[in-house]
Amino acid sequence: MNSYAIMSADMLQIGDQFDRFQIQAHLAQGGMSDIYRAFDVLHQREVALKVPEQSIIGDPAQYERFQRELEVMKTLRHPAILRGIDSGKYNRTPYLVTEFVEGQSLRQLIESRAPMPPEQAIPIICKIADGMAYCHDHGVVHRDLKPENILITAEGQPVIMDFGLALTKSARRVTYSNLSAAMGTPDYMAPEQVDGKRGDARTDIYALGTILYEMLAGKTPFTGDNNLAVMALHLNGVAPRLDRERAGISPQIAAIVARCLRREPDDRYPDMRALIDALNHPETADLALLEQASAPQSVPLWRLQVVRAIGISVLVMLAIVALALVLQAIRP
Repeated sequence: MNSYAIMSADMLQIGDQFDRFQIQAHLAQGGMSDIYRAFDVLHQREVALKVPEQSIIGDPAQYERFQRELEVMKTLRHPAILRGIDSGKYNRTPYLVTEFVEGQSLRQLIESRAPMPPEQAIPIICKIADGMAYCHDHGVVHRDLKPENILITAEGQPVIMDFGLALTKSARRVTYSNLSAAMGTPDYMAPEQVDGKRGDARTDIYALGTILYEMLAGKTPFTGDNNLAVMALHLNGVAPRLDRERAGISPQIAAIVARCLRREPDDRYPDMRALIDALNHPETADLALLEQASAPQSVPLWRLQVVRAIGISVLVMLAIVALALVLQAIRP
């Protein structure tokens, strides 16, 4: 058994001892962190252990988001929300401990089964929406909903995780060299996120509508050659009508998804419970939204300039980080 006295840039290996945890498996990598299945020797239980990459420990914005995540998760108790258990620091490396949930990611489910029939996709979305309604009731906006951040158990229960970008009532805005001006994943980002705004509960509705579109159509509504192209489409593009993209989708379901994807937050469902009600009663959907969605809407030039500015800022920051890592690697 290896004991990590000093963290290296390498991932932890099976059998390694990290503080009171014995590493059992590497589960995922993303969001500048690695997630492991581990055994808590002290409490004799299996847990999920989230350990940040060394590069973010010196990044104030990324580090604060890492610290914020557990504080958010410890306040939430819902079947659709991953439960936070503990946090700590081992040899100057912080870590988060959450419950371990056996299941596959929604991304894996989409890759293996999409396009999915509505009778399979909609119940999953409604359970996610119920979990998000609970979050919103407690003043938490996720802001990074995507299939990779949702687990599906063998019983079909979705479990939302990764609250590193969550917005709370008390959280201050975290900005580091403008890198956080547009946080989120481009395929699921609401237009207001592309604009650099903080977002609110309706931002999560846009992301969930995008996920539902992908589950039903087998693809996201906006695709492009690069992230900037996708972000521009969220601002200026018109999502193809879902009922024309996939046979067997009713105009009513297409209209519900179209309302989730409206460019202006005020035009979307006001909250998650309204979305759940619409999905449970599709006959009440406003079909006029389908015609409105087919009509291109003009976007101010300044919005497109925001996308370009964000892209340039991100590229500059990535170049700086890469240079710093190279200098660190060659430093004697």
